[in-house]
Amino acid sequence: MANTLVLYYSATGTTKKVAEEIAQKLNADIAEIHPVKPYSNEDLNWHDESTRATVEQKQEHDGRVPIKDDLPSLDNYDNVMIGHPIWWGIPPRLIAATIDKLALNGKNLATFGTSSSTGYDRAQSNIERTIKENNYEVKLNRGDVLNSQSAIDNWLASLNF
Repeated sequence: MANTLVLYYSATGTTKKVAEEIAQKLNADIAEIHPVKPYSNEDLNWHDESTRATVEQKQEHDGRVPIKDDLPSLDNYDNVMIGHPIWWGIPPRLIAATIDKLALNGKNLATFGTSSSTGYDRAQSNIERTIKENNYEVKLNRGDVLNSQSAIDNWLASLNF
């Protein structure tokens, strides 16, 4: 699988480990998505309704969290993967901001999440809505939660890259 870029956001290191494994298996390039304002452990406390991440995730569908303008160009890639944790059933709001900034037309796109308790259905709907909002012409593969070696292997085998 040539010409593949794995982009990921990881707050705690879990998604980073999965992204690195995927990049290694596919001999793909890898790059991290950086929020303009990094998240502290306190920001991520999902038990507290007033924390930054909780407030952000409960925004309307078009909510965005700004990211640094350091994404790589997609000119040399046919396939793009975006990995993220799942917060409150959906990707962090900075993933929509990332999709907004990427030149995805004509690309094969696959997204994956990491979670110990949530499936990917709501995350998939969220990604699909963001792609539609941007009027991208992409081939979107079905995303999945990758929380085990077999989940990673099965998901990679299912891709239409």
